[in-house]
Amino acid sequence: MNWEKIMKKYPEANFLQSPAYGKMNEILGYKVISEDFNDKGWALMIVRDAKRGRYLEIPCGPLIDWEDKKLARKVCERISEIAKREKCVFVRIRPQLMANKKNLQILADLGLKKSPMHLAAEHTVLIDLTLSEEELLANMRRQTRYDVRRAGKLGIVVEKNRDKKIFEEFHKVQAETAKRQNFIPPDLKTVLAEREAFGDNISIYTARTAEGEAIAYGMIIQNEHEGDYYEAASTLLNRKLPGAHALLWQAMQDLKKVNCKRFNLWGIAPTGQPNHRYAGVTTFKTGFGGEVVEYVPAHDLVISKIGYLKDYVVETARKKKRHL
Repeated sequence: MNWEKIMKKYPEANFLQSPAYGKMNEILGYKVISEDFNDKGWALMIVRDAKRGRYLEIPCGPLIDWEDKKLARKVCERISEIAKREKCVFVRIRPQLMANKKNLQILADLGLKKSPMHLAAEHTVLIDLTLSEEELLANMRRQTRYDVRRAGKLGIVVEKNRDKKIFEEFHKVQAETAKRQNFIPPDLKTVLAEREAFGDNISIYTARTAEGEAIAYGMIIQNEHEGDYYEAASTLLNRKLPGAHALLWQAMQDLKKVNCKRFNLWGIAPTGQPNHRYAGVTTFKTGFGGEVVEYVPAHDLVISKIGYLKDYVVETARKKKRHL
């Protein structure tokens, strides 16, 4: 089953199950395994080596009909076989399923255990790009719409580029942003691997003043159905100028031109968690309208009970420390 067919059969699919994401991980030295389950589903799996134990990661997958209980069980059995072959302690998956009692019960019935850590933006904002530009603007929060228009009046310009130099510039500024906002950014090797693997489907958007000073950066990854605001960075100018607003609006317009169906703003805080690491960006992202979406949390398929217990204790403590 090729990726184009997969996206048509599973329109909820995003780049984390794509061959390009697999290639990116291979560039970084990880073992990548793909399985098509006799054309009834798809899973891109990455073998992760951690000090606390090796595990198999399936972000935003597997892509299957989860309501087909027989198929779901066979898929989990096959994934378990692969994990044992690769000497993994557990398998971590985060399916593209909405968080509701029905879907959570499906996972529980398969013997999956809720993970102590998140995987791949469980809470996000999805913007419907099939709407007109006028409708998109109308759906924005009043202040957001004002800032989008103010950016134009201030002469803020948004550039789209995928040269190696701009990825290096983005990485440098993101490292500075991370120090201010207390998060762990990807290293330069990862950023450049993403550029190489995704090719023409990845770009760095940069919002600059009329004088050319950088305000905000955004890494946008796209496929036929979805554009993703995957990574971001900003300078101190972004505190007083609406650079990030201009950047996202330009990205939305560009994605519409290539008939992309939706824009995933990639990561907001869960409701009622003001100390969450994404709390600061949640107000900004939800201001663009769209639908606030909650996927099922990451779940683990335990292979080695003793090894998994060690991992569970470590990750539970880490989650609390990082306000995840």
